[in-house]
Amino acid sequence: FDALSTHDQGFIEGNAWNYSLYVPHEPDALIEMMGGKAKFSEYMDKLFTMHLPDEFFAETEDITREGIIGNYVHGNEPAHHAAYLYNWTDDAWKTQERVRMILKNQYRPTPDGLGGNDDCGQMSAWYLFTAMGFYPVAPGSDQYAIGSPVIKTAVLKLENGRTLTIEAQNQSEKNVYVSSVSINGQTLKRRYITHQELMAGGKITFQMSGQPMKSGGF
Repeated sequence: FDALSTHDQGFIEGNAWNYSLYVPHEPDALIEMMGGKAKFSEYMDKLFTMHLPDEFFAETEDITREGIIGNYVHGNEPAHHAAYLYNWTDDAWKTQERVRMILKNQYRPTPDGLGGNDDCGQMSAWYLFTAMGFYPVAPGSDQYAIGSPVIKTAVLKLENGRTLTIEAQNQSEKNVYVSSVSINGQTLKRRYITHQELMAGGKITFQMSGQPMKSGGF
């Protein structure tokens, strides 16, 4: 068994490093089984920074090095939730750092601007959610994990007739860290937004900073 290889290992479009994270419905249990929050955060750091030799993706469909960051395969979709898993550790600021890095490196406003096959729109959907500052790690739940918005203002006309405004104050290329989130003026005390809160409309405000919140908060 080779944890870096895809072919003949029971995986497709990703290797064991990526698929080991595919427990989106139970991140807490996953983290416990992988040794706890500190060790899990170390695993995630290695995923995004290690070198994956060409031989391990030369025969993989639809992917080139441009769609890979470290050993994280963004150009194919099985691990699209991975960067958000830091939210279940004490290093939520790393989610904010990683998603902004992915947005910058994997998306360009050109005809070949995606780092891989869009696969029914998933690459684009990841961009849209992440650009607004949240993402459905487990689509079957009602929770959207907090990330780092790249927009300054977005206005969504909801199907129920209501309007949701998302505003990122002090947002810039350097200010990628979330210092606080409020919904209609009420400070959020958790690292996710619920579907009910989104569909109720109103205003979500992100306060951005150039310094990570390494203890408490986001």
